[in-house]
Amino acid sequence: MLRTLVATHPDAHCELDFTTPLELAVATILSAQSTDKGVNAVTPALFARYPTALDYARADRAELEEMIHSTGFFRNKANSLIGLGAAVVERHDGVLPHTLDELVQLPGIGRKTANVILGNAFDVPGITVDTHFGRLVRRWGWTDLEDPVKVEHAIGELVPKRDWTMTSHRVIFHGRRVCHAKKPACGACTLAADCPAYGTGPTDPIQAAKLIKGPSRPHLLEMVGLSEDDAPAPAPRTAAERDVP
Repeated sequence: MLRTLVATHPDAHCELDFTTPLELAVATILSAQSTDKGVNAVTPALFARYPTALDYARADRAELEEMIHSTGFFRNKANSLIGLGAAVVERHDGVLPHTLDELVQLPGIGRKTANVILGNAFDVPGITVDTHFGRLVRRWGWTDLEDPVKVEHAIGELVPKRDWTMTSHRVIFHGRRVCHAKKPACGACTLAADCPAYGTGPTDPIQAAKLIKGPSRPHLLEMVGLSEDDAPAPAPRTAAERDVP
């Protein structure tokens, strides 16, 4: 399944826009209960206004809350960003640390966020157990554990450490584009032959093709022997689906 995921999602990557480790930390904090697309709409202006940890530490709360309002839970997120900036300045001379132990001690950064930062900003392998990742590895029978930390360790024993970060991206891509929570595109899934949950969603290829999402849709259809001409247009996302990160 790992080899198939590599071929299925050659474009897998962190979908949060950033240029520095601090920017990724901020974007990841904002992504809680929000979508990457929604966060990316906010961060260009935010990063320009607050380029350093000191800027966040000294931020005007009302202004910061207004800038991040659309990402939801903006008051809590503003608290985290101001606290993050202050802690990075006070404990690390304004430079975001690059170890798991140090990162998880910062405001707003839990283990999942720390692994995102380590894997994508510092090239330190990490497994990111978000909603999609946990759901898929349980659906595929890789683990039956629910606790994210236990899931992280269990999958870490199955996957070579060098592949932890990219495996996280590929699983998350598959969860967003193909293996949806309520109605996975089983009949148009490259993993169908190996998936113990095959049949959870429609198995007819044409019906399943309607469920394939995202910019890589033509490639995903081609992988299962379909083309855009063969397949119907993708089904529109429901309001509930649009709210899922």
